[in-house]
Amino acid sequence: MNHSSPDPPETIEPLRYLSKVEAAAIETELLRDYRFGQQQLIEIWGHACAIAITKAFPLTSLNKKQPTVLVVCGPDQNGSIGLVCARHLRIFEYEPTIYYPKRTPQTIHQDFTVQCEKMDIPFLSYLPTEVQLINDAYNLVIDAILGPETDHTDVKEPYAGILATLKQVKIPIASVDMPSGWDVDQASSDGISPEVLISLMAPKRCATRFTGKHYLAGRFLPYDIQKKYDLNLPEYPGTDCLIEL
Repeated sequence: MNHSSPDPPETIEPLRYLSKVEAAAIETELLRDYRFGQQQLIEIWGHACAIAITKAFPLTSLNKKQPTVLVVCGPDQNGSIGLVCARHLRIFEYEPTIYYPKRTPQTIHQDFTVQCEKMDIPFLSYLPTEVQLINDAYNLVIDAILGPETDHTDVKEPYAGILATLKQVKIPIASVDMPSGWDVDQASSDGISPEVLISLMAPKRCATRFTGKHYLAGRFLPYDIQKKYDLNLPEYPGTDCLIEL
C-alpha cells in the first residue's frame, strides 16, 4: 500500500537586508521603469516615517508639556524625507522644529521646505552644542541626516559636528532608513545610537545588528520588484503602511 508522505512544512524565507548597491538599484527601477516620481517616493516615505513616530512615541507618552520634536535634515534625499515627516507630524499635532543647515538648491527640496514653512514649522539657525539645551527643549530627535548614498568614512562639516552632538543627547533618537554615521553595508556602531529605526523599502544590511524598535515602511513596493530582489517582506497588518519587525 502506497502511503504518500506528508508535505514538508513550508519554510518561511528570511527578510532580505539590502546592500547599498541593491537599494540604489531598486530605487532606480522604481523611478525609471515603474514611473514613480522622486517627489512621490519621498512623500510616501516621509508620511510612513511620521506614522512610525506616532506609534513609537504617541502624544500621550511624551514627557514634556509640549509635544516637541527636533528633526535634523541632511543635504540629500534623507533630508527631504525628514521635511515631509515633520510636515505630517505637525498635522498629527506634534510640534516639530527643523534643523536643516545646508539647503539643497534642487526644486524638489525647496518645495518641501516651503511646505514646512507654510505650516508654521520653525527652522533653527544653529544646533546648540550644549546638549542639555536639546534634552530640555525636545522629547525626541529625528535623524534624517545621512542616507545609504552617503560615504560614512567622509562625513564633512557641519554633519560631523552634528553627529558628535547627537551622540551625547539623552532623549531618544529615531533614525530614517539607517542610523547616520553607520556603514550601510555592515553592522557598525560608529555613528549615533537610535532607539528607533524606520527602514524604507527593505532594511539595509547595517540593521542586522540594530537592537532597538525597528519599523519597516515598504508596503508600496510593486510585487514584481519584491519578487525580483527576493525581499520576503512580512505581511503588513490591515491597511497599515508599516510594520514593526
